[in-house]
Amino acid sequence: MNDSADSAPQKLQTTPQPGGSRRDFLLASVLAAATPTISVSETQAAPAAAAVPGRPGGKPNIILFHSDQFRWDCICAAGHNPMDFTPNLDAMYRRGTVFKNFITNQPLCSPSRSCWMTGQYATTTGVWKNGPGLHRDARTIATQLTPAGYSANYFGKWHLAPGWTLAECGPVAPEYRGGFTGAWLAANCPEISTQPYDSQFWDNQDHPVHYGKDVYRVDFLTGEAEKFLRKKHEKPFLMVLSQLEPHQQNYKCEHGDVFGFVPPRGYEKLFRSCYVPEDLRFFPGDWQYEMNNYYGDIKAIDDSLGRILKTLKEQNLEDNTIVMFLSDHGCHFRTRNEEYKRSPHESSIHVPLMIQGPGFNNQQTITELVSMIDIAPSILDLLGQKIPACMQGRSFIPLLHDEIARAQWRNEVLVQISESEIARALRTPEWTYVALAPQANPLGDPGSPHYQDYQLYNNRADPHQLVNLAGRRDTRWPDNNILLNYVGQRSMRDITAHLRERLIARMVEAGEARPEIALWPFYP
Repeated sequence: MNDSADSAPQKLQTTPQPGGSRRDFLLASVLAAATPTISVSETQAAPAAAAVPGRPGGKPNIILFHSDQFRWDCICAAGHNPMDFTPNLDAMYRRGTVFKNFITNQPLCSPSRSCWMTGQYATTTGVWKNGPGLHRDARTIATQLTPAGYSANYFGKWHLAPGWTLAECGPVAPEYRGGFTGAWLAANCPEISTQPYDSQFWDNQDHPVHYGKDVYRVDFLTGEAEKFLRKKHEKPFLMVLSQLEPHQQNYKCEHGDVFGFVPPRGYEKLFRSCYVPEDLRFFPGDWQYEMNNYYGDIKAIDDSLGRILKTLKEQNLEDNTIVMFLSDHGCHFRTRNEEYKRSPHESSIHVPLMIQGPGFNNQQTITELVSMIDIAPSILDLLGQKIPACMQGRSFIPLLHDEIARAQWRNEVLVQISESEIARALRTPEWTYVALAPQANPLGDPGSPHYQDYQLYNNRADPHQLVNLAGRRDTRWPDNNILLNYVGQRSMRDITAHLRERLIARMVEAGEARPEIALWPFYP
């Protein structure tokens, strides 16, 4: 029985056949859905090239819809937000496969993107903070699928090319595009190099493509992706639509805020009296005057997803296209540090992952912990491609249909923190344990040989992570070192020691040097 935080029953609609692997069964299901049913006479009469447009060779198309800084609890169908303003996301949530406990391995834009793109930890990709850029020879999901006959196409925010100057935040040189050699319309850091209205992205030749003063950035990118989907496709395609929103604007915008959420005009008025997530209510921050704008951005993302799904249906691509919705990190509205992420708290590391399409329209909820580094291996596994040995993630595909795989799944995630602090965290269904490197340079050191206990949250008893249990003991019996919060027969000290050793093991497995982690001295 797995150690999952949730135990909701799973609705399975398919049964694997004996004599084959679960992955083979799912692959067969996907290919069957992506291939039209034809009679023997039709087979004999039809030429080899007469496959349905968009699914050459029976291979499904793959769309990754990536929304930046999207909180996991903002999909209303998940039951955490009562405002009922995300109908398209809700429909996908109810139709497809939901990964209820999806965790980013690095809650920061560039590092997180490098994780899902390569299946590696950020300290392995070299993109452990914003700025370094992905290695030119990095093996990515694009470089792996192109030899398998896929075109690799990208629209929107990239943030994996090196540099932070205004010029470096605009067009992306071909050698830094991670193997996306098909359609390209992107900006490295659009929160700096573009505006919500009347701005530009850059095409394959680095030529600017403008959108007007009445065209919203999300709508522009959605329209360009729609144009791509309406074209005739000779190959199956991988398409990434990477929207900046609901990430804040980091450069001058029409509102005049350096750090500001800018929804479509009029949308900010829709949410002036809005629901505030419970984890935010206890702390100062800027949610008091930014929450309505953030929700306006969320609404724009929901509209965008709805347009993409509608276009797939109109182009007869719906039944042979797998659509994944995910985000790189969450948003805590400066309640945990001076920015919006870069922390090990749920509001920062817990993000949405939903998948619909052939093999995934099962109305299924997966409760095991999966992470960003599992995305690329899972896509390759799904398509029957070999997973490179350099990828550090695992395929989560067996979790869909294999009870043994669920029982054997290692239900924990390593999280690396940079820029705000150098820290490492272990997220399990019940606990979030964090070790801090207080002497490390958050902007100069990828990691550290020396850490100390820093934070410990019981995610079941304290879901909003208000009480830090690191180092606590019951001072009524100081001589006996009786620690607070017994779980079964385990004391807090035993629990912390176990989590500390698990964190060290995961760090070493990720390629980091074995660190020393000292006990937290704050509670004597």
